[in-house]
Amino acid sequence: MENSFFLLILIGFVATFVGTLGGGGGLINLPAMLLLGIPIHSAIAANKFSNTFSSFSSFYLLWKRKEVNLKLGLSLVPFTLLGGLMGALFASFLSEGILLRIALCLLIFATALNIRKSRKKENLGGQPPKKLFLPTYVFIGAFDGLFGPGQATLLMHSFLNAGYTFLTSIGLTRLLTLSSCFISFTVYFAMGLFDWRVGVLLGIGSFLGAQAAVRLAPKLSHLPWKKILAGFSIFLIGYLIIKIFV
Repeated sequence: MENSFFLLILIGFVATFVGTLGGGGGLINLPAMLLLGIPIHSAIAANKFSNTFSSFSSFYLLWKRKEVNLKLGLSLVPFTLLGGLMGALFASFLSEGILLRIALCLLIFATALNIRKSRKKENLGGQPPKKLFLPTYVFIGAFDGLFGPGQATLLMHSFLNAGYTFLTSIGLTRLLTLSSCFISFTVYFAMGLFDWRVGVLLGIGSFLGAQAAVRLAPKLSHLPWKKILAGFSIFLIGYLIIKIFV
């Protein structure tokens, strides 16, 4: 582990940098930590720790700009809190081998969703958004607590499909991600599954990656970030298949 300190910062930086510009950074950092030999429970806990802070910072910025439907978001928070709690508790009682196999299946699902997701147009026609199906957010919260990568994509799909604007959808996604990450991190921490060294180093890299992405976005927006992310994810899926079955 001592020789992986710099690599953990680099993983956090690359995942957040690519994720900020192309979405789905969790598809990089979690499997990359597994590649370093970090136990899967500790890797998920570190990911929850890092995402709690990054989600709060982005939500706070959107809230200050008055681009968050706070009333709607707070009405959904109990559902993602419940789901995050259930998912984290379930994961904490699974053996590493079983959780690793579940993670592989969910990683393939999340990668496929990220590749296939279509661009949704904003609701510019003045039509009121559709009513949200609340149990959906229990499921998405549980998905985040159990694994994580792909959860933000599921949330964005739910809000955009309901007819909310892109910025409103981002604000709601950040708030609900904050809630499910916080409660699931609390569970992993209470169960003794959180490694402070891994979490803090990943968090440092994530902070630096987010800052760099925000500053360089105007110059790098033309690059195919979705394809870059997909390439990272497919490579790491291949590694996990070899790790589990060979």
